[in-house]
Amino acid sequence: MRALAALLLLTAALPANAASLRPTTTLHSPIVLLRDLFDDPGVEADRVLGPGPAPGGRIVVEAPQLRAIARQFDVDWQPASSADRAVLERPGLPMSRDEALGALRSALVAAGASPDCAIDMAGFSAPLIPLGAAPHAIVSQLDYDSRGGRFSALLSVAGNGMEPVNSRLNGQVREMMDLPVAVAILAAGTVLGPDDLHMARISTGALRGEVIHTIDKATGFQLTHTVQAGQPLTPGDLTRPLLVRRGSLVRLQLLSAGLSVTGRGVALGSGAEGERVKVRNPGSKTELEGTVIGPELVQINPLPPPGSVLNRGSTVFAQ
Repeated sequence: MRALAALLLLTAALPANAASLRPTTTLHSPIVLLRDLFDDPGVEADRVLGPGPAPGGRIVVEAPQLRAIARQFDVDWQPASSADRAVLERPGLPMSRDEALGALRSALVAAGASPDCAIDMAGFSAPLIPLGAAPHAIVSQLDYDSRGGRFSALLSVAGNGMEPVNSRLNGQVREMMDLPVAVAILAAGTVLGPDDLHMARISTGALRGEVIHTIDKATGFQLTHTVQAGQPLTPGDLTRPLLVRRGSLVRLQLLSAGLSVTGRGVALGSGAEGERVKVRNPGSKTELEGTVIGPELVQINPLPPPGSVLNRGSTVFAQ
C-alpha cells in the first residue's frame, strides 16, 4: 500500500506533457527537426534545427546542447546526467560504380575516346546515396589527355530527397582490341589448333607492331618460339609447319607427261608446304631439288638431269 502511494505521488509530480529524450534517431531527410531529439516536444515539434549529416553519417548532440535547445523552444525536459546524449544517424548506400562509370564513359566518348575503351578510376570512392533516393550522375570539368589517356573530372550526383554530392574522378583510359591469345604456355614447335587460342580484350598500348587479329589466321601454323598464356600473336611468332625435316627419309614423286613415278630420298634441308628442299638419292648419291607437297613428300620438278636415277627397290627414275 505504501509503495502504491509513493508511485502515485511520483506520477503526480511529473508534468503530463513532459518530453522525453530520443537517444537514437534514424533520419530520412537532409534536415534535423526538434522532434528528432525529443518525443512530445510541444508545439515546436516540426521546428527545423539545421542540416542533418550526410548519407552514412551521424551527429551526436551532448547534454549541454540538448539542454540549450530544450530551453530555447520551451521543451519540458532536463538532462538526468551529463551522460545524456542524442545520436542522429542517416543511412546511405554507396552509389553503383557502374552508374558512375556510365556517366564518365559518356563524357569521355564525347571527348574523343573509343566507346569500348577500358576505364581505370584510380582510388574511386563511391559517394553515399540516401535510401530511397533516385539519383542521377553528371560528369563535368573533364580534362582528358587523349595521347596519354589520363583524365580528371568532377562527378556530381543529385536526386529527389538528397542534396547534391560532388567528388573528383581521376584515372586512365586504355584503348582495347579483341585479339586471339594463347590459352596456356605453348612450346616452340606447337602447331596451333582452335583450342590453343581464345579471343581476349587487350590494351592497344601493350602491343608492339603488327598482330594477328583472328583465330583462323593462326590455326594450322607452327610457333617459332614459346608463347606465354594470354600473349597476343605476331606474324613473327608463326611459321608454316615443317613437313620435311633435314636428315629424314622422304618419298619422292616425279610427274612427267602424265606418268607418276615415286622413289625414296634423304632430305638435305627442312621445309614447309610449298618450299623447295634438296634431297639425295641414297643409292646414286645424286642431289635433286624439289617442292614439299605433303608430310615427308617431295615433288621433283623440273625433271632431273639426264642420267639421274632415284632408287625405289628395283624401279628407277630415268631421263
